[in-house]
Amino acid sequence: MKYFILAESYKKLDATTKRLEMIDILIQLFQSTPKNDFRKMLYLSSGKIGADYLELELGFADKTVIKAIAKVTGRSESSVTDIFRKKGDLGEVIEILKEETGQQGLGAFLQIEEKVEGTLELDEVWDTLHKIARTEGKGSTTKKTNYLIGLLAKASTLEAKYITRTVLSQLRLGVKDLTLIEALARTYGDGKDAREEIEYAYNVTSDIGEIGNVLVHQGIEGIRNIGVKVGVPIRMMAAQRMATAEEILEKLGGECALEFKYDGERVQAHISKEKISLFSRNLNEITKMFPDVVKALEKSLTIKEAIIEGEITAWDPEGEKFKPFQTLMSRKRKHDIEGAIEKIPVKVFMFDILYLNNESVLKLSYPERRKLLEEIITENEIIVPSSREIVSSVSDFERYFETAIESGCEGIMAKDIRKDTTYQAGNRGFLWIKHKFDYTTAFADSYDFVVVGGFYGKGRRKGTLGTLLMAALNSEEDRFETVCKLGSGFTDEDLAKITEELMEMKVDQKPKDVYSKLQADVWVPPIKVYEVQGADLSTSPVHTCAMDEIKEGTGIAIRFPRFIRYRDDKGPDFATTTSEVISAYKRQRLMKE
Repeated sequence: MKYFILAESYKKLDATTKRLEMIDILIQLFQSTPKNDFRKMLYLSSGKIGADYLELELGFADKTVIKAIAKVTGRSESSVTDIFRKKGDLGEVIEILKEETGQQGLGAFLQIEEKVEGTLELDEVWDTLHKIARTEGKGSTTKKTNYLIGLLAKASTLEAKYITRTVLSQLRLGVKDLTLIEALARTYGDGKDAREEIEYAYNVTSDIGEIGNVLVHQGIEGIRNIGVKVGVPIRMMAAQRMATAEEILEKLGGECALEFKYDGERVQAHISKEKISLFSRNLNEITKMFPDVVKALEKSLTIKEAIIEGEITAWDPEGEKFKPFQTLMSRKRKHDIEGAIEKIPVKVFMFDILYLNNESVLKLSYPERRKLLEEIITENEIIVPSSREIVSSVSDFERYFETAIESGCEGIMAKDIRKDTTYQAGNRGFLWIKHKFDYTTAFADSYDFVVVGGFYGKGRRKGTLGTLLMAALNSEEDRFETVCKLGSGFTDEDLAKITEELMEMKVDQKPKDVYSKLQADVWVPPIKVYEVQGADLSTSPVHTCAMDEIKEGTGIAIRFPRFIRYRDDKGPDFATTTSEVISAYKRQRLMKE
């Protein structure tokens, strides 16, 4: 397959923000892709070169790519940088320069004949990107750059644009995996049922390429045969939030299980005879960072195979109390792991099981899964089951909540104990409900919002992004909607760190999956999640969160927002949703009446 076919499709996707049009373009691309190339095409179209959980990093910074572009086009690095400052997109920069040079530069130096569009093979692009990802050690930057130079020299102007964006992880098409799944369902399925089956398979494999490969070779029947595998992380189930014990008990049928909500790192442990692997909420493998947890699991469990979930917390064994979340985050390092273990001990509270001895238990009810979990765990100094109690009254609910707070937890999780309470991989529903504070206002709790842009600071903040544009996740529309401008709660060190990180990520225009009426000085892809607290909520003609839901022409905004902490353990898919903000606003309004 010619890579140019992908590049042409990307150009069409670039030209629209309408989801239905995107799906139609993807369907045409799927229909023109040979079966044996389908996996690669899907990965590249989602801006990846492999499954989410695989550590495949291309490792290119803007400066390195600028060097490659300069070499390919025969320009100086300073002139490439000047154009980049104006355009903000190195993909567009190389497209312009290759047009101006008539495909010359290094291409002429290497005696590459002037080429017609479409001679670069998909396999060559794929293989080169994987060579880049596998290159490590001394001199690796030079080797990676040379691979990229060779690829860009052979590429047409359009191909070079999207190859450049791909190596920088900035494809910018606005195509998410759920959009790809919708297009797959319409191409190879027969409607809503097919979409649900494909999405379920995706959630238990975390691998869009594998899903597409099975679908084109085996059809929906093949998708139905996809199951859970030890070593392949399952996309984690998330919770909704509600404000009062009365609401939660009513929602869960008058009786529920309560568990402590620990302030730590959520972990999915995959146990087999050969090894134990640990994965974070973002599907990153963190096994090497927690060898003490691996050893403790080996002592705690006697079963052959299992996948269990829990929360890793920083722990003070002498005082028998929790340490802050930020203390735990300093355990996430590549060097001096043994020193970190001694300095920051941990305790892991296990709360669910997803797989046991060659059989998925995702379809079992929560009470059945919890019983299995308790049967296989032998408690030790690190591994323990999470605290749990069944309650059916408001007084018992509130008593347990107070116990959780007094124990140093950030709140509680309420879980549905009725029969139809399967583990909903990759989804957020009301089977699990989080409750973090005894609400005196609708916004006493903190929320996790996504950074989508920034505004340059003034005065003592000059030279930094002094204010950030924050957004909530609209999971129905698959987009991020602005909810506040965040400028309080930052230290000078925070602002320096945030500015450096965001300026490296900046893009030349508003990302397609961001809905904003404001024009930020700097736009960034919706990736970084920060915890934010505010005074209350109000309707806003400026912010787009829940636009037209409460009042026509207005959204909902957070008043007096304040930065609390970074949430590097959470990806944007786990951000606070628009529906949660709507619920908080309605609750606030009821309190005022």
